[in-house]
Amino acid sequence: MKRTSKKKDMDKALQTKKRFDALFRRGTEMLHRGETDRAVQLLERAYQLDGTHVDTAVNLSGAYILTKKFKKAIAILEPFSASHAGHAMVWTNLGAAYLGNPVLAREVEQRQAIAAFEQALAANPATPHAAYNIGLIYRDLGETETAVHWLKKALQANPNDQDARSLMNRLQEPNTNK
Repeated sequence: MKRTSKKKDMDKALQTKKRFDALFRRGTEMLHRGETDRAVQLLERAYQLDGTHVDTAVNLSGAYILTKKFKKAIAILEPFSASHAGHAMVWTNLGAAYLGNPVLAREVEQRQAIAAFEQALAANPATPHAAYNIGLIYRDLGETETAVHWLKKALQANPNDQDARSLMNRLQEPNTNK
């Protein structure tokens, strides 16, 4: 009797894993195709099956960010920021979620975003766009010298980043409306 019950449990776990894998794979594919609403649906279902899978959390939070559901992204990512502190994409997405809409962001959200992007860079100094995003936030805060510092870091990570180069050059021009 115990053997049959154990086998049923193992079969059920295997089926759940297969369902999770299919949902995660398809949701990620939809995210890459730009079908974010469908990606959210699939990734939410995958996350319900395995709420400990960091890549599901990263992809689902990314889909939430793209659909402007910033608070949902934060709710998913904050626990992972403690358990996966070395995962740069957890911090990158958390930074984007904290910032939300950059035009509407208050200083407190901007500072939270900066701290998260700095954690992304601590986890991986070559994290794409983290230094650039920090530079943009400091520009928005009116801290030009600090913005230029971070834009230089962005160019160190990616010398071909024309957006960082262009913004840094504009910020360094004397007497211009930046």
